Amino acid sequence: MYTKIQKWGNSHAVRLPKSLLESVEMKENSEVEIKVQDGNLIIIPIKKHKTLEERIAEYQGEYKCKEWDVGKTKGNEVL
Repeated sequence: MYTKIQKWGNSHAVRLPKSLLESVEMKENSEVEIKVQDGNLIIIPIKKHKTLEERIAEYQGEYKCKEWDVGKTKGNEVL
């Protein structure tokens, strides 16, 4: 994909197509880190930690709680 750097007030900007942002699970107001590496501009999405409310809202009811084997005891574990 090719685009142009354009003036935006006293700064400059690059427009990113919506489809490109969606492909990396980003949207308007998503936070990013911008850095220069080997002469290239790198834009890195900042993954924020989801709140409990956000996690519950995404829950689809597919997880079934169950016990799991953690192996044999090795010390003074209480059973």
